[in-house]
Amino acid sequence: MDTKHIYEDLRGPLGDEAARCLTRTFAEVFTELHDSVTREDFRILRESIDDNVSRLDRALTGLAEAQVRTESRVEELARAQARTESRVEELAQAQARTESRVEELAQAQARTEARIEELAQAQARTEARVEELAQAQARTEVVVARLLESQSQMQDAIRRLTIRTDPLVGRTFELQFRDRIASYLGLFMRRCRLVDVGDLIDTLEAHLSQDEISDVLRSDAVAIGIVNGVTTHVVVEVSSTADADDVARVRRWADMMARAGLPAIGMVACESIAPECLELSDEAGVRVWRNGRLLEPGSAA
Repeated sequence: MDTKHIYEDLRGPLGDEAARCLTRTFAEVFTELHDSVTREDFRILRESIDDNVSRLDRALTGLAEAQVRTESRVEELARAQARTESRVEELAQAQARTESRVEELAQAQARTEARIEELAQAQARTEARVEELAQAQARTEVVVARLLESQSQMQDAIRRLTIRTDPLVGRTFELQFRDRIASYLGLFMRRCRLVDVGDLIDTLEAHLSQDEISDVLRSDAVAIGIVNGVTTHVVVEVSSTADADDVARVRRWADMMARAGLPAIGMVACESIAPECLELSDEAGVRVWRNGRLLEPGSAA
């Protein structure tokens, strides 16, 4: 019996292990048949062979089913492997992207650090400049303090000079007004001329007390002329800046001269006058001559 040939024939369809088992079985059967074969023995052998074949069929069926399960499992494993490889590829790509992003972040960090260094250097320069400005400011404050001191001294000098020159300016303004009173009041008072107040003392004494006469004599100027067809005196207070006291003073002088029988009009001659003082002069019937022009009553409005 050529067992090798039988084994080769069975190995293809059954596999190595099943072919070996079946070949041994055939060899044993052949040996027993060769030694003593009787009809009964042949029957028994046949039953044994049938039984072995049945077991072999069952084994082959089980192997086939196992093979199918194995192939199915292998297919599942193959698909799982494909999924694993796909996932690994995705992970590899994600890793590559991560590494690329990390590299970008590293470069960005380097740029940030460089920028911070630039800002630190700029800050250092700024602080140095601020220190220079602070020192310059300190020097400036010293200079300003000196200037303020000089300014204060100058203001004191101007104030002293003003105190000394104000009477002179006022006196100059008074003399100028007295000297040109005829031209200043010519349109208001016809045939206007300056009167020496001393020439009025005899007339005033008959009607006024000594104090009142002394008060009138303190007027800066008295003029006489024709106002609205009536011989009238104008008693004047000359002041650079007219105030309420000036208005009240000339009103009082005019009233006292009227009591002495000398019709009179009070007048303030000035360079400037506050609006409220101008209103007060209108209420008191006092005329205002300002900067070369006789103001009309009601000019304050």
